[in-house]
Amino acid sequence: MLRLHPYEYHRPRALDEALDLLSAHGDDAMPIAGGTDLVPNMKHKLFTPGHLVSLRRLPELLGVERRNGDVRIGAAESLASVADHPDVAGALPSLARACGEISGPQLRRMGTIGGNLCLDTRCTYYNQTQFWREALGFCLKKDGDDCHVVKGGTRCVAAHSADGATALMTLDATLEIAGPDGRRRVAIENFFTSDGVWNRRMERDEILVAIRVPVPAPDARFSFQKLRIRGAIDFPLMNLAAATRFDDAGRITGLRMVLSGMGAYPRTIGKLEEAAMGNRLDDQVIEAIAHQAFRQSHPLSNIPVDTDWRREMVPVLVRRALVEMSAG
Repeated sequence: MLRLHPYEYHRPRALDEALDLLSAHGDDAMPIAGGTDLVPNMKHKLFTPGHLVSLRRLPELLGVERRNGDVRIGAAESLASVADHPDVAGALPSLARACGEISGPQLRRMGTIGGNLCLDTRCTYYNQTQFWREALGFCLKKDGDDCHVVKGGTRCVAAHSADGATALMTLDATLEIAGPDGRRRVAIENFFTSDGVWNRRMERDEILVAIRVPVPAPDARFSFQKLRIRGAIDFPLMNLAAATRFDDAGRITGLRMVLSGMGAYPRTIGKLEEAAMGNRLDDQVIEAIAHQAFRQSHPLSNIPVDTDWRREMVPVLVRRALVEMSAG
């Protein structure tokens, strides 16, 4: 049985109190909301904080509301509540689907949307017990100096696995972050970095407060596709979010696709304009877009599933997304 190490659990009732606790205890403190990812990682001794600061009761991090052209989602809202909320399901269907397909029902009721965005990156050489990792000589992400995925690599390439982030990138979301120096906002597309050790532009004493998503135009269409071994529980082997707009004649006026699970951060598929803009989504255009996505996708062996098969599944997910959006 994997056991937790001793730690002190704090239950602040206000955001400022939580920030003070994180600052006071420095590197020995970590925030916790649902704990569905952090607690298993603590059992594996990937993290051993002496202090956990709960975010569950902070009113600033709760609630879903539509106001002034945005949908504001508190970071401590559960994945289940986000997926089921009428404002999310009605205006942001790809986000609702992404949240509704994370893990299983029990964990969706505990896990939070903010926790999903701040999810630790995953790797077959990292997400193991301490005994297993020590036998291998550890890895670059934790206690070691070598990357077992990219031999001789100096940067961790553990995989990004947050489904919500992929959908939010196609929705032009903005994140509200609070820290000792006050509050700031950052576009989600500028939030992630390529370093798998700490793949987000957020200091360890900062807290993600909320997500703001502009309500899409009526002619916008969205899709979210996910690849995993089982239809529930499992982390994604890959996920894809897409957004498109059409003119009155059914021609594409905008297309964005974001793919995750290939590396340490979600990546926008580029160079789609020539194949998509001004065209209708017929079979030929769909195949051209799918081929372009395939050319840009190069999965790493940080997930224990054949990389060639994962790459071959990229155009499959792209086709599914485009067919779904073309149907309206």
